[in-house]
Amino acid sequence: MNIIISNSSNIPIYEQIKEQIKNKVVSNELETGELLPSIRSLAKDLRISVITTKNAYEELEKEGYVETIPGKGTYVAHKNIKLIREEQLQKVESLMDTAVSIAKISKISKEEIKMMLDILYEEEENGKHIGN
Repeated sequence: MNIIISNSSNIPIYEQIKEQIKNKVVSNELETGELLPSIRSLAKDLRISVITTKNAYEELEKEGYVETIPGKGTYVAHKNIKLIREEQLQKVESLMDTAVSIAKISKISKEEIKMMLDILYEEEENGKHIGN
């Protein structure tokens, strides 16, 4: 599993792992029922503490993205697509609310915002824009 850790980030490592795995689940890069690497194996691959990996997996399990079967491993949980979509919509809405507030303070018009959104959306679709 391809996970990239940034040591210079203010985001804790377990949180970086958790968010990247969540994104892979939401995008169906990781499918329902798929076995994740063991805690020990992932920790070794990322050159981090087993405790850090364990914390990420525990958070993912609390949020319903994975399920752990003792002695067998950690698997991608059956997803409640509506719940996951609602979470994503809330995140987008929050970010857009911030963008609109900044735009109003800076006297950036709604049309300029729409144009920026169209450009960013197109770049993302074409794989030219990489963001979290």
